[in-house]
Amino acid sequence: MLDQTAPATTLPPRQRVDARAAVSFALKSGRTSLERLSQRGSAKAMMPKVHRPEPEIVFLNTAGGLTGGDRIAFELALAPGARAVATTQTAERAYASLSETGPAEMEVRLRAGAGARLDWLPQETILFERSALHRRTEIDLEGDAECLWCESVVLGREAMGETLQQLDFLDTRMIRRDGVPVMAEPLRLATDTLVRRGAPSGLGGARALATIALIASSAPDLVSRVLPLCDSPGIRASASGWDGKLVVRALAEKPFDLRRWMARVLDELRGQPLPRVWTI
Repeated sequence: MLDQTAPATTLPPRQRVDARAAVSFALKSGRTSLERLSQRGSAKAMMPKVHRPEPEIVFLNTAGGLTGGDRIAFELALAPGARAVATTQTAERAYASLSETGPAEMEVRLRAGAGARLDWLPQETILFERSALHRRTEIDLEGDAECLWCESVVLGREAMGETLQQLDFLDTRMIRRDGVPVMAEPLRLATDTLVRRGAPSGLGGARALATIALIASSAPDLVSRVLPLCDSPGIRASASGWDGKLVVRALAEKPFDLRRWMARVLDELRGQPLPRVWTI
């Protein structure tokens, strides 16, 4: 009997996200109007009907989350004098990644011309066990343009009782005015960070963390309105204002407490309700 060895089979390459959504707005007859919309792959941008002068842009990833090797980009540009608020449809999820695929990469690029106002208010990012996500957010302001920005991160799925042991999260945030950096916010959470998660100099046992920043000439004057909100049950937070900036940082053991608190702070800073997708 002839003994034949079955030929080796090559597994097909794993399908990966390669997506980009870009939106730009112009000012026409005193109103902010859509100028350009471009979408590719699972990155989408929706503009729900709102009863306010400024448009609302909702970015989403129809792939449902990111894993190793995925690439996604969101871009938004406002012409001088335009106003808009942008957010994400739901929490961004970073799933477990294989070491050979490298990290998932996410890029957010926002631009606002002189006299424009841009609110970038994404919902939280949930990091799963063994997730690897490298994200870069760049915001470029011209002249007296204003920006309200927030970012929140949740470590693991609370409802599943998940406690992260392995992680590779790099979040680089940069805001510039006329090409000059006014705020640089690098954040790195890795496996060795989790080992020290209970240390006061680290996460202090928190499962969720957030940063809110308002870049505007009047921003430091608002510290007195935000500080009373920092004294909230389940929240460890503080705020400071200087040189055209207001920065608020917070930690919480329960992600829902942090989300609810962020909504209060953002409402105070905006003077109007959050985008509807933020509804709690």
